Amino acid sequence: MAYDLTDKLVIGISSRALFNLELENRLFNDEGVQAYSDYQRRHEDEPLLPGTAFPLVRALLELNRSIPGRRLVEVVVISRNSPDTGLRAFNAIEAHQLDITRAAFTGGTPIAPYLQAFKVDLFLSRDADDVQAAVDGGVAAAQLYDAPAIYEPPGKQIRIAFDGDAVLFSPESEHIFKTEGLDAFVEHERRNRHQAMAEGPFAKLLLRLAEIQDHFPAGRSPVRIAIVTARNSPAHTRVIHTLRAWNVSIDEAFFLGGLPKDLVLQAFGAHMFFDDQESHVERAAGLVPAGLVPYKGGQLLSTDVGGKTLPTQPTGRANHIESA
Repeated sequence: MAYDLTDKLVIGISSRALFNLELENRLFNDEGVQAYSDYQRRHEDEPLLPGTAFPLVRALLELNRSIPGRRLVEVVVISRNSPDTGLRAFNAIEAHQLDITRAAFTGGTPIAPYLQAFKVDLFLSRDADDVQAAVDGGVAAAQLYDAPAIYEPPGKQIRIAFDGDAVLFSPESEHIFKTEGLDAFVEHERRNRHQAMAEGPFAKLLLRLAEIQDHFPAGRSPVRIAIVTARNSPAHTRVIHTLRAWNVSIDEAFFLGGLPKDLVLQAFGAHMFFDDQESHVERAAGLVPAGLVPYKGGQLLSTDVGGKTLPTQPTGRANHIESA
C-alpha cells in the first residue's frame, strides 16, 4: 500500500535552509555551477553545520516519538541541486541523525511544481524567488534569514510564532492601514470586530499545527503557538473572534501596538517566527530564527483541508537556477 502524507504535517525544505551552505552558495554565484559541483564532491563527506531551520526541523521530527506507531511529521528536502551535488546534504542528514528519507533534487529546474506533489504544508528556503513561487502556488512558504549568532532552542516544547495580518489572516486590514492610515484602520476593525477575517497564506499551517495539538491532553502538547502582532486594543478583538470562528486556540498572544517584536520573541523562545514585514524579520532574526512571508495579496482560491476551506493563490512567477 502506498505511503499516505495527507494526515501528516509535511515540511519541504531546501538544503541551504536546513544546513549552513552560505560559503558554497557564494562560490556558486561567483564562479558558477562547475566550481560549485566540484567543491561539493570534494567535501561531500565533511559535516555541514546547522542552518536557520535546523532547530525547528529537529524538534518537529522528535514529535514522531510522541505517539507509538504514529508519525505526525514528515520532512522532504526539495532542492535545485542535482542528485550528484545533493549527496552532501544526505550525508549531513545521516551525520546529524535526522529522520529524513525523502528528497527531490531538480537539477536547476523550478521547485514549486513539486510542492503540491509532496503535499507540502510549509516550504522553507533561503531563495526569495522559490519562496514567492511557492506562495503564488498556494503553499505556505518563508524566506529564511541568517541564523542568529547566539540561539538556544527551548527544551522539549516546539514554539512557533506568527504575525497576524498577511500571514495568518488576509492582508485586507493591513492594506487599509497602509493606504488610509491608522484612524481608518481602527474604525474598520471596530465595525468588523465580530466578523472573521479571511484566511492568509499560513492559515492552513496553523490548522495543521492545531490538529497535532489535538493528539495530546490539554495543556500537555509539545507544540506551543503564539501570535505576535503590532495590533493593540481595540483592533485585537477581531483577532480573537477570527480564531474562535476557525475553532483554533492560540497558546499565547502579544498585541504590541507598534512595539518591537524581537525581545518578546526571545522571551517566548521561538523556534521560528513568520512575518510579512522585512523590518520585523530583520530585527527578530538577530535573536531567533525568522522567515519572511512574501504575501502580496491577490484573489484567494479555496481548497479543502481537514473539512475546512483554506486558501491557495494564483500561480505565475518564474524562478532561476540557484545552488541549494
